[in-house]
Order: sequence, then structure tokens, then C-alpha cells
Amino acid sequence: MAVEVDQDPAFPDADPEAVARRILLRRLTDQPRSRAELAEALAKRRVPVDVATQLLDRFTEVGLIDDEAFARAWVESRMRGKGLARRALALELHRKGIDVDLAREVLDEVQPDDEEAAARLVVQRKLRSTRGLDPQVQMRRLAGVLARKGYPPSLAMRLAREAVAADDMPAN
Repeated sequence: MAVEVDQDPAFPDADPEAVARRILLRRLTDQPRSRAELAEALAKRRVPVDVATQLLDRFTEVGLIDDEAFARAWVESRMRGKGLARRALALELHRKGIDVDLAREVLDEVQPDDEEAAARLVVQRKLRSTRGLDPQVQMRRLAGVLARKGYPPSLAMRLAREAVAADDMPAN
């Protein structure tokens, strides 16, 4: 019994390669994606493995799929937008199907100063909602938000302590 490719109702007689090409182009139009994410999308639509591999290879060859560029953009975006630490970014890249060595290479480019600056921004945003609370509660909440974003406990506690101490200082 042959498994048929999920057919697009608009193209009932389309061959698997045409269906797969449309899937890939549609998925790449939304946002950049990793090769693994695209392979998963093709598998869900039951595109034969040989057709999927052939098209994924071709899209990679012409530069439409580039896991290295994807990983770099992902790290920059998630660090800037969400304030994630390298540890959390490594987990996200793994979930996106990025090779461990490639992820390590991209994450090694993140400078400790940049990571700390991102953590400080997270603390400053969270500090607003903790004003007026007991300083110990403030520190726990600030350190907790950093921990959930993948920052090491030592950095989280240091930045939380600094932020609470600076916030307690009277304005001149």
C-alpha cells in the first residue's frame, strides 16, 4: 500500500516534488527556518523521503536554506528580544534541529559582556514591577527571571543584588 502525499486541494494531481516545493517556499516565506524544521514539515505532509532530501539539498545548495545563517540570526534575535542566555539559546537551537557543533560555534561568538548586558536589560524591565516589595523578595524575583532565561546563578544573584541596591538609593 503506497502512502500518498497530502494533496493541496487546489492541485489535486500535483506530483510530490511540486507539492514539496510549494511547502518549502511557503514555509520559507514566513520566516527563516532550519533544514530540520523544513524536513519535519515535509514529513508531516507525507512527502517521500527521497523527494524531500533532493529538494532540501537543492534549496541548501542555492542558499535558500542556510542553518548557519539561521542560527546566527536566531541567537541575535532571541538574545536581543527575549534576553535569553547562551544556555537557553543552545536548547532552542537544539529544538530547531541545529547541529550541536554549529550551535556551539555560533554561541561561542556571543561575548560575555553582551550576555551580561542582555541580562541587565531583563533585570531593569522586571525591576519596575517589583518596586515597593521587600528587597529580599525583589532579589528572588529578579534572580528567578534570569534563571528562567538560562543565566548562571552567580550572575543572576549578582545582578539582582546590584539592581535592588541601586534602586534603593535616593534620587538626587
